[in-house]
Amino acid sequence: MDWKIFTSTFVTIFLAEMGDKTQFAALAASSQTKSTLTVLLAVVLALGLAGALGVLFGRYIGTFVSPQHMKYISGTLFILVGIWVLTAKS
Repeated sequence: MDWKIFTSTFVTIFLAEMGDKTQFAALAASSQTKSTLTVLLAVVLALGLAGALGVLFGRYIGTFVSPQHMKYISGTLFILVGIWVLTAKS
């Protein structure tokens, strides 16, 4: 195992997820029930599945797209989703 990659990935993902809407959804779900363990398990499994899909698709797409281009594509998609969220009517 490459501990440098593990550490940098862990820290990056952990910091990116702090204050994320997923964290607030987990907070809301756990505040509405006494089944804290059930909510924790659901959150961990959901985030694990989402992360696994990201890794698998990233590995597949990485065979066709250079890491530099992928960085710009990901950044652009992130900004577009942010604009969409800000302009969406609730």
